[in-house]
Amino acid sequence: MADAAIAVEGAHKAYGDRKALDGLDLLVPPGTVRGVLGPNGAGKTTLVRILSTLLRPDAGRVEVAGHDVVTHAREVRLRIGLLGQHAALDEELDGRQNLEMFGRLHHLGARPARVRAQELLERFGLGDTGRKAVKRYSGGMRRRLDLAASLITDPDVLFLDEPTTGLDPRGRAEVWAAVRSLVGGGTTVLLTTQYLEEADQLADRVSVVDRGRTVADGTPEELKSALGGDRIDVVLRDAGQLGTALALLPVAKDAVSVDTDRRLISAPVTDRMTALTGVVRALEEAGVEAEDIALRRPTLDEVFLHLTGDGHRVEEAV
Repeated sequence: MADAAIAVEGAHKAYGDRKALDGLDLLVPPGTVRGVLGPNGAGKTTLVRILSTLLRPDAGRVEVAGHDVVTHAREVRLRIGLLGQHAALDEELDGRQNLEMFGRLHHLGARPARVRAQELLERFGLGDTGRKAVKRYSGGMRRRLDLAASLITDPDVLFLDEPTTGLDPRGRAEVWAAVRSLVGGGTTVLLTTQYLEEADQLADRVSVVDRGRTVADGTPEELKSALGGDRIDVVLRDAGQLGTALALLPVAKDAVSVDTDRRLISAPVTDRMTALTGVVRALEEAGVEAEDIALRRPTLDEVFLHLTGDGHRVEEAV
């Protein structure tokens, strides 16, 4: 644990009879991005609140930047930044005024706060926003400004709790670029997200959390490989032929998934080219028309569903 930027051993947290964290473990090396994935109620937000000293664990050991979050909470707060699920900005103020206000709240003098605000506006591509009120910003601009505000003190560790929820693809890409820039400068990032593509794009390693425990940990590629090798996807023109095609295809039937709405049959394969030619030949001989046939690797979405299921979960307590 001594060399980790974030270290969690056997963390427990309960809200009444419900266990939000149930012996969760997590180790994050410095200068990396750790994605934390999990369904609603899995414990992600509770974990971030404990790591950022907003909650105390009921049991277990939790350290951030080498300091215990319970016994040395002040030292932890001096070394972290937090971007929550909802923007913490004054929409009547402009971007510069917001950042200067955050600087003063962190006990920077007036001039240092102005200098830091200008540095961050330039760093996040907001230097030309002038005196435009935040309420007139796009979603991506607001999130970038919110991210800039979390960096007023140049933290060693940054917590991003679902940072791109509600953003369009352009806004999401803007935030991703900003996060990559931070990590390039040596910041350690813990990212909770429900966007599997986001974890795939940003995270060096991914921890999958379910029911308050870490159920899997590895690089995105390691997690995908653990689910199996390549898959073949066949999209038919006529959903009524799915049953016929399924019986014909030369694939292992016990691992096939069928999506009627998308007219899709997906199955694991061991030999890519043999499977592809076999599927094409079988469909042609039976007169079944395919709209698309593709070979691909498993996705993080499939890993996520395999590890956590798709059942209904309770929301985490506020």
